[in-house]
Amino acid sequence: MAKLILTHDVPNLGVAGDVVTVKDGYARNYLVPRRLAERWTPGAQKALDKIAERARAKEIANVDDAREVRDQLQEIKFVEIFKLASTTDALYGAVKTGDIASAIKEASGIEIDRRKIVVEKAIKYVGDHNVTVNLHPEVSARVKVRVSAK
Repeated sequence: MAKLILTHDVPNLGVAGDVVTVKDGYARNYLVPRRLAERWTPGAQKALDKIAERARAKEIANVDDAREVRDQLQEIKFVEIFKLASTTDALYGAVKTGDIASAIKEASGIEIDRRKIVVEKAIKYVGDHNVTVNLHPEVSARVKVRVSAK
């Protein structure tokens, strides 16, 4: 069994900052290579505590605040991202969660942590795509992302 610190939210396992124990193969072959987690060490735990303290200051405090932010996000018809694309509408590089977070801030003024954005399937083509923003463990919002060629 491997002891890990989650760096991102992992469905059915935990949220970023949790210390979890998983089977060695799951850690070695899935979580660590995808940078969803890192090995637990006493030094890493101290750094995690400092990061968690800073994150709590930015975190949406309660469910009501999260619902208010969700309502604001759902009022937006779509957020637009411009990327270089080929003639077949394939992007030169996928759209990253940081790009989506920047587009949301530009469109609505709401600052979203990129780690809270979940993209089910990598966005590699021009067009409309839906992403989920996990604002709180009980509240999430769906946002339409329109990718256009530059």
